[in-house]
Amino acid sequence: MSTERVNPPELSPATGFSHAVVATGSRVVLLAGQTALDADGKVVGDTLPEQFGRALANLLTALRAAGGTPADLARVTVYATDVAAYRVHAPELGRIWRESAGRDYPAMAVVGVVRLWDEQAMVELDGFAVLP
Repeated sequence: MSTERVNPPELSPATGFSHAVVATGSRVVLLAGQTALDADGKVVGDTLPEQFGRALANLLTALRAAGGTPADLARVTVYATDVAAYRVHAPELGRIWRESAGRDYPAMAVVGVVRLWDEQAMVELDGFAVLP
């Protein structure tokens, strides 16, 4: 796959995301929403950063099982039950992202939601990737 991250100078600087990603490849992988579920289907983590790290790990596990890598991510949407808390923890969440997925940021959005499928879940990530 080839990707081009596009961050036009007319837009606010992209920090922790890309404004646009142009991806060329032959396979598209659609990734279902992942929360902080463990292998037994239980939400783990008492804090937003703990849950974010587990949800991201789950998303990347699904991506790798489909033959992709974090660099193949073209789009990720983050659903948060408390956007204010997400903003407060943004530096730590960014560190978790960089340690797990690197600095090739996909196009991203954070969407505030009332609740997620599992009532204890604070955050969910979904997305799609383009593979060679």
